[in-house]
Amino acid sequence: MGKIIIVVALFLLPVAVLAQSPGTSSTAEMKKLDFLVGEWKGEGWIEMGPSGRSTFKQTESVQSKLNGTVVLIEGLGKGKLASTGQEGVVHNALAVISYDSTAKKFQFRAFRADGNFVDANLTPEGNALVWGFRDPQRNIEIKYTIKLTDAGQWNEVGEFSMDGKTWR
Repeated sequence: MGKIIIVVALFLLPVAVLAQSPGTSSTAEMKKLDFLVGEWKGEGWIEMGPSGRSTFKQTESVQSKLNGTVVLIEGLGKGKLASTGQEGVVHNALAVISYDSTAKKFQFRAFRADGNFVDANLTPEGNALVWGFRDPQRNIEIKYTIKLTDAGQWNEVGEFSMDGKTWR
């Protein structure tokens, strides 16, 4: 019986080692997002419907985790709440990004403070990335482009499209 346990353990050891070592293609792909890592602060605005443009102060904390195989992004925006006119949280989200080397694509899941989440598409483009998803409730495509300016500042632009061709 003792010999059988040793033999089984010897077969399982390589599986355990492979499960713990990050794939080189996954790590290499995730390096494309290294430009985002850091603490970011600034101002932004959002325009939704007839209520017009609202401004807010935003922070983004971006961390590389698990030997560079996962990126964690936490965003918090504060500004005047449309419902009360008082200062408060207008945006609170957390995103987890990884790379699936089998499917050869990024996995991007973004969570909101209300408990909802979205699985988005993500495409790195040099010192920029584009992520987006389809909102089935409003029947629109939504995309965000994050890039670093020449001054090294985070710039993120959100757009939507009814037809996937014309963006606003």
